[in-house]
Amino acid sequence: MDKKLFKSAVLSTVVAAAAMTAMSLTPASAASAPLCGARIAVHFDLAAGQTPENVALAPGGALAVTFAKGRQIAEVSPRGAVRVLATLPEPADRGAHTPALGFPLTVGITRAADGTLYFLYATGTSDLTGVWRLRPGGRPERIASLPANGLPNGLALDPSTGMLYVSDSVLGTIWRVPRTGGTPTAWSTAPELAAEGFLGVNGLQLRDGSVWATNLDKGTVLRIPIRRNGSAGETRTVATGLTGIDDFAFTGNGNQLLATLDAPNEVVLVQPDGSHSTVLTAADGLQNPTSVAVRGDTVYVLSAAYVTADDPNLTVAHLGR
Repeated sequence: MDKKLFKSAVLSTVVAAAAMTAMSLTPASAASAPLCGARIAVHFDLAAGQTPENVALAPGGALAVTFAKGRQIAEVSPRGAVRVLATLPEPADRGAHTPALGFPLTVGITRAADGTLYFLYATGTSDLTGVWRLRPGGRPERIASLPANGLPNGLALDPSTGMLYVSDSVLGTIWRVPRTGGTPTAWSTAPELAAEGFLGVNGLQLRDGSVWATNLDKGTVLRIPIRRNGSAGETRTVATGLTGIDDFAFTGNGNQLLATLDAPNEVVLVQPDGSHSTVLTAADGLQNPTSVAVRGDTVYVLSAAYVTADDPNLTVAHLGR
């Protein structure tokens, strides 16, 4: 699909969803089993570029968050206080050549056991695009460059091998980079990762010896086994029909997962057999949800309000077992 047409379709979907929910943002009004008690825990500052794109769990109930348009890494405390940890340099062209989006953005983030944060920065320039690292109390530094004509998006760390996996939504590639830094390797370029007009492979997670990924354009969840020699196995489509899927997280119940659908303003529960049901909607406060995390029975959903341009926020819900 043509990029402009895709964006128009996205906008139409969001407007339709907003019309259906009108001004109803009452907590938990749309939650169904197994989620309940949904509430907006934090309202972010849209004017300051606090559009949360991705999240990593931190100790003591805190969250590490990337603010895409603010080019920032921040920590959100259990009480909802926001503390900016780092702001990345703005490219000379202000990100005008960033593929697909046209603005520089901090994207995927993951946290190592020693507290080091690894995250992605996409600018459309070769001097800044790539994998970055922020050690506790330190300053952000780029440890691996990635193609400027791509859009690094999702990020996952394999603690057993020290390898970082990076999804490139424009080039349809999953890269692999040592956490110590170095030259990235194109781990998979399977056709299932490719974009169809806008953005392809997006969210990434590791589970049961496989890389799991989403494809936004195709509305799919994918699973790629990691072979014994570290190479990519055959890509398998796990779920389909998930329009506008962005990021996801496993619930802790086998391969059951929760996924955010950006344009429809929904969070869906996806079962291991690929069936899925809506568990949160705009009526629960979702504003173009971009990422989700699960800690015990608590579910965190981050909304960036990219298109609604209203209320980027953190919505918290309870996960029933």
